[in-house]
Amino acid sequence: MNIIDNLKGKIVVSCQAMPDEPLYKEECMLAMMASVINGGASGLRVAGARDVRNAKKNFKVPVIGLTKPEKLPENWREIVYITPSIKEVDELINAGADIIAFDGTSRDRITTTLFDIISRIHSAGKLAMADISTLEEGIRCADLGADIISTTLAGYTLESGEPTDGPDYTLLDKLVKNIHKPVILEGRIWEPKEVQKAFDLGAHCVVIGSAITRPQLITKRFIEG
Repeated sequence: MNIIDNLKGKIVVSCQAMPDEPLYKEECMLAMMASVINGGASGLRVAGARDVRNAKKNFKVPVIGLTKPEKLPENWREIVYITPSIKEVDELINAGADIIAFDGTSRDRITTTLFDIISRIHSAGKLAMADISTLEEGIRCADLGADIISTTLAGYTLESGEPTDGPDYTLLDKLVKNIHKPVILEGRIWEPKEVQKAFDLGAHCVVIGSAITRPQLITKRFIEG
């Protein structure tokens, strides 16, 4: 079975931290990855060449790699910042990522095109995962050759409006019905029942991040509740 088939019906855990957060330390991120693998995660989604290399070296699961800036600018809803150019794609290729996630939204790009990014990923024998925020973006990325479409950015762009209270099942349902590529649900998943609903709607797999690997956000939910 190939990587995409191996992820069907499974959970991938996003292990990420910003450089100014305590868990960003290399040993902390490695411990986090090991913990979620021990808990049954079937794949990892990690940011930056350092963590991609460590994930590939230490664990025998598919690794989704991406890049982000060290600090998100205030206008992050308006700009492309997830693996924005060929330079970042090459960093992830050289680090050994199996799947490379990139911003597949309709926002303006400065240095390259979506077609160029997907082509570069494929030329290295890797899989291209488009993080999108709307149905139209998902269709376009699928048409351009992306191997996987993910709802990662739904509610986090001007084009997709404000985030829903929980996962964007409406977008997931539309994507599953309108494109012939595996669709991943990612974003605002906090409960096991939400994962089951995603699979019921046809999600290929589910990526969970904050609910598992961002203790400051988990704590905040309890404090505010």
